[in-house]
Amino acid sequence: MSTTMSRNCPGKNVWPELVGKHADAAAATIEKENPKVKTIILPQGSGTTKDFRCDRVWVFVDDHHRVVEVPRIT
Repeated sequence: MSTTMSRNCPGKNVWPELVGKHADAAAATIEKENPKVKTIILPQGSGTTKDFRCDRVWVFVDDHHRVVEVPRIT
Protein backbone atom coordinates (compact mmCIF):
# COMPACT_ATOMS: atom_id res chain seq x y z
CA MET A 1 0.00 0.00 0.00
CA SER A 2 1.42 3.36 -1.01
CA THR A 3 1.30 6.56 0.99
CA THR A 4 2.05 10.00 -0.43
CA MET A 5 3.98 9.45 -3.63
CA SER A 6 7.37 11.07 -3.62
CA ARG A 7 8.38 12.10 -7.12
CA ASN A 8 6.51 9.12 -8.56
CA CYS A 9 8.55 6.49 -6.74
CA PRO A 10 6.73 3.14 -6.57
CA GLY A 11 5.56 1.71 -3.26
CA LYS A 12 5.44 3.11 0.22
CA ASN A 13 7.85 6.02 0.65
CA VAL A 14 7.36 7.53 4.13
CA TRP A 15 7.33 5.83 7.56
CA PRO A 16 6.25 8.23 10.36
CA GLU A 17 5.30 5.28 12.58
CA LEU A 18 9.00 4.33 12.92
CA VAL A 19 10.12 7.43 14.84
CA GLY A 20 11.38 6.23 18.22
CA LYS A 21 11.96 2.64 17.04
CA HIS A 22 15.36 0.95 17.06
CA ALA A 23 17.22 1.62 13.79
CA ASP A 24 17.72 -2.03 12.86
CA ALA A 25 14.03 -2.84 13.31
CA ALA A 26 13.07 0.30 11.39
CA ALA A 27 15.41 -0.56 8.50
CA ALA A 28 13.99 -4.09 8.32
CA THR A 29 10.43 -2.74 8.27
CA ILE A 30 11.21 -0.22 5.53
CA GLU A 31 12.90 -2.78 3.30
CA LYS A 32 10.09 -5.28 3.87
CA GLU A 33 7.36 -2.75 3.08
CA ASN A 34 9.20 -1.45 0.00
CA PRO A 35 11.71 -3.98 -1.36
CA LYS A 36 12.82 -1.47 -4.01
CA VAL A 37 14.69 0.62 -1.40
CA LYS A 38 17.81 0.24 0.71
CA THR A 39 18.13 1.99 4.05
CA ILE A 40 21.16 3.93 5.19
CA ILE A 41 21.43 4.47 8.95
CA LEU A 42 23.18 7.69 9.96
CA PRO A 43 23.72 9.64 13.20
CA GLN A 44 21.36 12.57 13.65
CA GLY A 45 22.78 15.70 12.03
CA SER A 46 24.90 13.84 9.48
CA GLY A 47 25.33 15.40 6.09
CA THR A 48 23.88 13.66 3.05
CA THR A 49 24.01 14.06 -0.68
CA LYS A 50 21.34 16.26 -2.24
CA ASP A 51 20.54 14.01 -5.19
CA PHE A 52 17.10 12.37 -5.17
CA ARG A 53 16.89 8.58 -5.53
CA CYS A 54 13.82 6.35 -5.43
CA ASP A 55 15.88 3.49 -4.02
CA ARG A 56 17.27 5.19 -0.88
CA VAL A 57 15.94 5.95 2.60
CA TRP A 58 18.07 7.80 5.13
CA VAL A 59 17.36 6.68 8.71
CA PHE A 60 18.65 9.23 11.22
CA VAL A 61 19.27 7.95 14.74
CA ASP A 62 20.25 9.27 18.17
CA ASP A 63 22.98 7.98 20.48
CA HIS A 64 20.70 5.13 21.55
CA HIS A 65 20.20 4.03 17.92
CA ARG A 66 16.56 5.21 17.94
CA VAL A 67 14.99 6.81 14.86
CA VAL A 68 14.68 10.59 15.38
CA GLU A 69 13.31 11.80 12.01
CA VAL A 70 10.58 10.42 9.78
CA PRO A 71 12.28 8.05 7.33
CA ARG A 72 11.35 8.80 3.72
CA ILE A 73 12.64 8.24 0.22
CA THR A 74 15.02 11.10 -0.60
